[in-house]
Amino acid sequence: MTLNGLSIIASAPTQGRGRTFNAVSPLDSQSLEPAFHEASGGDVDRALHHAEDAFTHFRRSSGESRAVLLERIADEIIALGDDLLERAHRETGLPLDRLTGERGRTVGQLRLFAGVVREGSWCDARIDSALPDRLPLPKPDLCRILQPLGPVIVFGSSNFPFAYSVAGGDTASALAAGCPVIVKAHPAHPGTSELVGTAIARAVDAAGQPHGIFSMLHGGVETGLALVRHPLARAVGFTGSRTGGLALFQAANARLEPIPVFAEMSSLNPVIMLPGALRERAAAMVEGLKASVTMGVGQFCTKPGFVFALGGPEFESFAEQFGQAITATRPGTMLHAGIRDAYATGVARLEKLPGVVELGASSTEPDATRTEADPRVFATDAETFLLHRELHEEVFGPSTILVSARTWTELEALVRSLEGQLTAAVHATESDLDPAADLLAFLERKVGRMILNGFPTGVEVCPSMQHGGPFPATTDARFTSVGTAAITRWARPICYQNFPASRLPPELRDDNPLGLMRTVNGTLTRDHA
Repeated sequence: MTLNGLSIIASAPTQGRGRTFNAVSPLDSQSLEPAFHEASGGDVDRALHHAEDAFTHFRRSSGESRAVLLERIADEIIALGDDLLERAHRETGLPLDRLTGERGRTVGQLRLFAGVVREGSWCDARIDSALPDRLPLPKPDLCRILQPLGPVIVFGSSNFPFAYSVAGGDTASALAAGCPVIVKAHPAHPGTSELVGTAIARAVDAAGQPHGIFSMLHGGVETGLALVRHPLARAVGFTGSRTGGLALFQAANARLEPIPVFAEMSSLNPVIMLPGALRERAAAMVEGLKASVTMGVGQFCTKPGFVFALGGPEFESFAEQFGQAITATRPGTMLHAGIRDAYATGVARLEKLPGVVELGASSTEPDATRTEADPRVFATDAETFLLHRELHEEVFGPSTILVSARTWTELEALVRSLEGQLTAAVHATESDLDPAADLLAFLERKVGRMILNGFPTGVEVCPSMQHGGPFPATTDARFTSVGTAAITRWARPICYQNFPASRLPPELRDDNPLGLMRTVNGTLTRDHA
């Protein structure tokens, strides 16, 4: 398929007037054609005005029509075939089988949200009937519903070129809610972004939706900040670094009218190994941890950045076996040179810290032309970990730190010292859980997802998933970027008082024409109000 290197505004290719750049393949460090044109300030303004104009219609569109749109986007992505996979492989270095699976997840998300809006109860309709004879004052007729916010800015993520990018979970959930989307494409995979963006544009046209509900702009930091600062933007979705997420968060809050930024940023996802589990299944835990740390060359937001355990013979034996497993693991190609260089800087920082020792490093030298990074494992004690805050900083890539505590009190102190995390995993037997009760209680306050006897990599896309956690894992721990609850980020409640049925949205009418589950006078029901 031919790439033109252009942004897409209101579902149509648009010639940028800014600088140009080329993607660079991490597989061989070669520049890829074509050159891509960065969006101008005028492009940003036009995209937001088209989105605002389209919102007038799109916000009132039926759940069925939005479901058809989402399903058509999924179909158009599949129709891109192997061309999409091959381009993503060249731009990211990710294996074709991994990309095939991620494409499946992406179209699955789109179809999942189609089902959510087709059923319709996500809007959380609530109705309280009037009581005109109530004393001392009559009760008015009240009803409440979630309604879409308006144009949403979505930032493509480098490590998931499909599932967290142009047609990823943020875009799918925002369109499902009835919000137009402007995507800032990630500059590391612009060709992949153009292919998917073009598929979305075709779907918008085929579904009969206003073209302004989708735009995709190429560009760098300036383009991203311009989108967030534009007065017509109403919310932001971001997955990436802590530095990038905070810059957007601060820009959004410095506006005359601040807007919410739902940023997923830094997480080290601790794994806690308790004594009974180490005695019973250390070998299996070595293999599980190695897979979790090195999966995707450590470029998952849920990669375990450190392991906590009580010191002793069992943990010493585990550490030795794990070091050997890491030494036997080959380097892997990272997404781009910037991520590989940041990983090298982070590893060098750990090597220099007093009290930190290297337990293992890949015995194979990484190939710089293939943007490779070598897996590493370090070890330290609780005292050193608590003393050096640098050890709490994320090293994005295939490394982890084993931290040994002398007592349960010290182990609990390690948990207390944590910043907010996406996940935490605890390996324990039944007999471990009672003495760990306080530790687990502390841990619950630090994370969005608790895992027992498993590892954090891998996120199931389903209604009960929580992929968000206390700061700095995300900017708002009350929300998730994965699963059906993600749609609520792009909506706000509105209450109607004493409105006639003819002026209410169908979700709030007494006869419940859509057959939704609603809260009517305190009871969850599909009955008429």
